[in-house]
Amino acid sequence: MNLSLIIATILILIAYLLGSIPTGYLAGRWLKNIDIREHGSQSTGATNVLRTLGRSAAIAVLIIDILKGCLAVGLVQIWSILKINPNLPENWQSWLVLITGISAILGHSKSIFLNFTGGKSVATSIGVLLVMSPVVGLSTFGVFGVTIAISRIVSLSSIAGAIAVIILMVIFKQPLAYILFASFAGIYVIIRHRANISRLLAGTEPRIEEKLSQLES
Repeated sequence: MNLSLIIATILILIAYLLGSIPTGYLAGRWLKNIDIREHGSQSTGATNVLRTLGRSAAIAVLIIDILKGCLAVGLVQIWSILKINPNLPENWQSWLVLITGISAILGHSKSIFLNFTGGKSVATSIGVLLVMSPVVGLSTFGVFGVTIAISRIVSLSSIAGAIAVIILMVIFKQPLAYILFASFAGIYVIIRHRANISRLLAGTEPRIEEKLSQLES
């Protein structure tokens, strides 16, 4: 195996391990000595952290989970800048970004440190997008922000963003690898929200203020 393939393999593994860092779980242990998977929605993501630990912890977890995705694909960009990539095809970078991005997302939801459990990969997906294609990442975040401002429902906003990212990749004429990533990530995030979709259809999905009132009561 040549050097480039070895480095690419290492970057994919690092991306998975970065995604696997259980930020929400660690916050629960450090702040309240609890396993957050035994509370709320049993997810380790920022929304369940908000419900279980409060605003400050949720913001910290959200930022770190976004940074995990940024760093995972950012390492590929750094490698490209250093130009230590002999014997790789011309469009190798976009395809390696695709694979490392998916690895980070899977790491977040199937963390090796938590017996392959975790969050729903929304924040880590946004982090990947912000480095992969800033215009698509920011636009997707904008869709999320507008939807949450109107609906006050995090899951609905996440699903809206997951659908929008696929459309935005096409509108902004991104490389095929990026469109495939958006398709995978969007569908994966929606699948991870199956229970939320059932509650949305039943009209029982809580809004943000309801989550906060539960926390404060």
